[in-house]
Amino acid sequence: MTGFIGAGNMASAMISGLVSSGTLKGKDLAVFDICNEKSKKLSEKFGLKVFESAEELVESCDRVVLSVKPNMLEAVISPLRALIEEKDPLVISIAAGKPLSFLEERLHSLVRLVRVMPNINAAVGEAVSAFCPNKNATEEDVAFVEEMCRSFGTAVALSENMFPLFGVIGGCSPAFAYMFIDAMARAAVKNGMPKAQALEICAQAVLGSAKMILETKEHPMELTDRVCSPGGTTIEGVLSLQKNGFEAVVAAAVDAAVEKDKRL
Repeated sequence: MTGFIGAGNMASAMISGLVSSGTLKGKDLAVFDICNEKSKKLSEKFGLKVFESAEELVESCDRVVLSVKPNMLEAVISPLRALIEEKDPLVISIAAGKPLSFLEERLHSLVRLVRVMPNINAAVGEAVSAFCPNKNATEEDVAFVEEMCRSFGTAVALSENMFPLFGVIGGCSPAFAYMFIDAMARAAVKNGMPKAQALEICAQAVLGSAKMILETKEHPMELTDRVCSPGGTTIEGVLSLQKNGFEAVVAAAVDAAVEKDKRL
């Protein structure tokens, strides 16, 4: 059984992806959260088991996903140290800013660990997730984690020193993309289009644009040039974005998020 300690947005998204893809059934999943209402909602939706404590979950699960906020991680795992050493489950952590060494120091020297960084789009099967095992994780452990990540999107094996940057361009970027889509839709509303219709159009346009990059492997600016007809509307919009610092604003957002990660 695979158990989640923490039933927040990311755990919910991952569980949704695992179940909807058929990778795991609800009966093969479990959850514990100090907010029992969150656990109850997940149980009602997916048919998973709810435990009354983190200790009970570790007792019963051969894989434990630590899906709690980074500032709560130490408080959660410290009381579990002896039990994790005894039961030897695979421990999977999705806590941003907390390296494998942080968990190894607070658990035990032989703990099997894989660090995973998913994003919220797991809920619709389109996450991009990075994963990195410690030296104790077996090939079977790593294979399971990769399969888990692929059940709700794509998976990238990544060296841990790249995790802070991945956490931003892979983890924070959905929020940036949502804001971009909403900003375009609001501009369409200003020009007379109903918001719901504008959102559907803008979201599909961004989805298709991302797919073009992934499937054609062409450089984004080459594709941009292809859309920009001489003297046309697109080049006017592109020049306006550049004039108003679009690239610089995006780069500043990435830098700010990376710096915050360092302080976690």
